[in-house]
Amino acid sequence: MTKTSCLYPQFLIPVEPRATVLRDHALVMQDDKIKAIVPADQARQDYPDADHTLLPEHALLPGLVNLHAHSAMSLLRGLADDLSLMDWLNHHIWPAEKKHVSDEFVFDGSVHAMAEMIRGGTTTVNDMYFCHEAVARAGIHSGMRTIVGCSILEFPTVYANDADEYINKALAARQSFVGQERISFRLAPHAPYTVADETFSKIIAISEKMGMDIHCHIHETQDEIDTSLKQYGMRPLQRLHQLGLLSPALIAAHVVHANDAEIALLARQGVHVAHNPASNLKLASGFARIHAMQNAGIQVGIGTDGAASNNKLDLLGDLRMAALLAKVESGNPTALNASLALEMATLAGARALGMEQQIGSLVAGKQADVIAIDLSALETQPLFDPISQIVYAAGREQISHVWVNGKCLMRNRSLCDLHMDQLQDKARWWQNKIAATAA
Repeated sequence: MTKTSCLYPQFLIPVEPRATVLRDHALVMQDDKIKAIVPADQARQDYPDADHTLLPEHALLPGLVNLHAHSAMSLLRGLADDLSLMDWLNHHIWPAEKKHVSDEFVFDGSVHAMAEMIRGGTTTVNDMYFCHEAVARAGIHSGMRTIVGCSILEFPTVYANDADEYINKALAARQSFVGQERISFRLAPHAPYTVADETFSKIIAISEKMGMDIHCHIHETQDEIDTSLKQYGMRPLQRLHQLGLLSPALIAAHVVHANDAEIALLARQGVHVAHNPASNLKLASGFARIHAMQNAGIQVGIGTDGAASNNKLDLLGDLRMAALLAKVESGNPTALNASLALEMATLAGARALGMEQQIGSLVAGKQADVIAIDLSALETQPLFDPISQIVYAAGREQISHVWVNGKCLMRNRSLCDLHMDQLQDKARWWQNKIAATAA
């Protein structure tokens, strides 16, 4: 039986066309899709038997797309802070993962992260981690739209012994979830400094044969570039271009250190960039040249990275940070205006994932991934421009409702299917276990 719901916000922000704000309109959801966006009076007349939800002081907008995350690392939040990237990885994170990563760890950590992301208005996550089936099950359990990035490295971890085993596990996990509508898989070579040329070539061949796109950390730190110059005699992007990795199938995470020629190369090759402003700042990786990238025509989305390096999975907060950083880095206060910033966290992320026909904007026929944000708080009044207010003033605690595929995952700040007390109990259990082995 068809289920129809009508949502009546104060403002409806479809994202496309850019900077559009509709007043006195309703969004009609029918089953898992957006049926129509029509004047409010017309919705009441045309759909008298629908479920009607009044959101009189809210803005309605597309669900946010987190273009780069390590969800399971929510269980390592705060374990090691105020360190450089390689010190953080080599002496703290990788040793902790060696002790604790398991199917249970990844499932619990991913569900915890997804609950946090849902509460912050994120409806789609492009993940990258181990134990791929556990990430997929967490996505199904939480109700979140999940792209499972299957990490691939040369060196052994508790999950696999070598690159071939990582690849084989990725393909097997993908096969196990064929037909799951909200779950898809990507190949995720970790970084140029952890993956060999031969493995990159295998990944490219599999990507082209099986239609699996690629997700990789690239040019995150200056040390990465210096190491590549010593080892290969060229910068990482030049090496990856020679190997054939740079294409519209690639999401390059971070890209903090890109010169003019490399930005032009990324634009020509159609590479998408996942900008991670909070982790870039916290790890002192540097200032990504987002304004220059966008001017060159590169599609740039927003990622939180993991909670171990952010330490919040707060895409709305990172959106504001991205907009401010772009102005400072470029020396241009008009860079990355509010409408374009909001597009980065929605439609640009969807485009990077090849999902712009399904999600990323409020358009009839797309999947009903929708969020409502209450703008009645003192902190978001007076209200002259709702898009500006969302980007520069609102906090994630003002996200009131979240729908994915037309299913309500949060109503009036209460999660509908996930249980906060169980999530908190699990987090405390893992805290005690991890702290005991660290000691």
